[in-house]
Amino acid sequence: MKTVVIIGGGITGITAMHHLTNQHPDWNIVLVEQNEQLGGKIRTVTYDGFTIEAGADSIVARNTGVLPLVEELDLQDEVVYNETGVSYLYTDNMLHKIPEETVFGIPTSVESLNESTLLTDEGKQEALADFDKTDNPFGPDDSVGAFLTYYLGREIVEKQIAPILSGVYSGKLDQLTMKSTLPYLLEYKNEYGSIIKGFSANKETFLGDKARKKFISFQGGLGTLIDRLAEKSPSARVLKGTTVTNLEMKDNVYSVSFHTGESIEADEVVLAIPHDAAQKMLAEPALDEHFNELKNSSLISIYLGFDIPDEQLPADGTGFIVTDGTDLTCDACTWTSRKWTHTSANRNLLVRLFYKSSNPHYAALAGMTESELVKAALADLEKSLGITEKPKTVEVTPWTNLMPNYHLGHGQAVAGLVEKMNKFYPNVHLAGCSYFGVGIGACIQNGRHIAHTISGNGNTAEKE
Repeated sequence: MKTVVIIGGGITGITAMHHLTNQHPDWNIVLVEQNEQLGGKIRTVTYDGFTIEAGADSIVARNTGVLPLVEELDLQDEVVYNETGVSYLYTDNMLHKIPEETVFGIPTSVESLNESTLLTDEGKQEALADFDKTDNPFGPDDSVGAFLTYYLGREIVEKQIAPILSGVYSGKLDQLTMKSTLPYLLEYKNEYGSIIKGFSANKETFLGDKARKKFISFQGGLGTLIDRLAEKSPSARVLKGTTVTNLEMKDNVYSVSFHTGESIEADEVVLAIPHDAAQKMLAEPALDEHFNELKNSSLISIYLGFDIPDEQLPADGTGFIVTDGTDLTCDACTWTSRKWTHTSANRNLLVRLFYKSSNPHYAALAGMTESELVKAALADLEKSLGITEKPKTVEVTPWTNLMPNYHLGHGQAVAGLVEKMNKFYPNVHLAGCSYFGVGIGACIQNGRHIAHTISGNGNTAEKE
């Protein structure tokens, strides 16, 4: 009988546990989580009639393995889809509609380009160069910012595309690769000779009725998924509130020691924890070169629930992203009760504001008390939406140095790390969003891949 210890009870670790226990019910599968609650960056709280996601708020439905896992867990009847509507950019101290026929702010036609109120006539004319520049000197490891600027011009990238993409991928566009963001851009340029023509030809994929409702959650929140995965892994042993104090190889097996004094001998170990925690646990100087290349950023999430109707928001809107140089301190605001109707039982207003470490105001915000942060959030709401009421519900969550930031050298760093892990720590598997893709869907896929690798004793390098 094989023993597998999974360190880290986030979505990647729990998914790996689920697949391993179902494939090998006779194996000894042990999941270790230092917190008293499983889920990692998935944390659902419910009170005052609101369902609040303090971490991730949804799953991209089209990601490989997501819907099959939902069916496997018999959660189909619990699934809810996002409501659709207009998204806004807050720029020049006012809300501007993002043209509806755009993808991440990239126009899908000349008409959607001309519809933009964010661009000057000169900026729109500059973007039309995309139809004439047919050369493609870029590759998948090049900057997505450089690629888009080369073909569409600086103005549309800076004013319309960068605020959206940077918000989604938590990084500046000149530091993010196309491979880690929008790899199909290269295909569109090569096949259609134009980015705009490529999106036009594939419009249904991004803007069709099915595509618009592309995010899923559950009636009881994302915590439902965590609970069901644990429930459907009955043969696993789950140790919550348990800290790993030592990991070392002894006679071709690993001894995993805990703060309780207990230790377990494991044939395989999964490190489904942030890369800096894995680096500290392994304490192998030969790995530091690659570990040190991996970067994290920070985020403060603030939910505010009001005893006022959701209808007070602009019609058909779901939220806004903030551009540089405005009078707001937040990076974005989601109108949660509008986007996810299950989050507000009484149809009262629930909003979520995001403050990222890339924000020039972040250093000051990070030093604030919770009441000071709420005051800053309320000031942002008053300036942007005219809301002056006091909230009845508040949930402030700092995610400090826990948001992976995939820069230009990320892929090479991970490849080098995996290669050296096979040499210095065979049968110890790195897993999770620090390495193989952000987002719950990517973590689900990674957890399944890790389980398959352990079952077949194959290569642990994730296929991206």
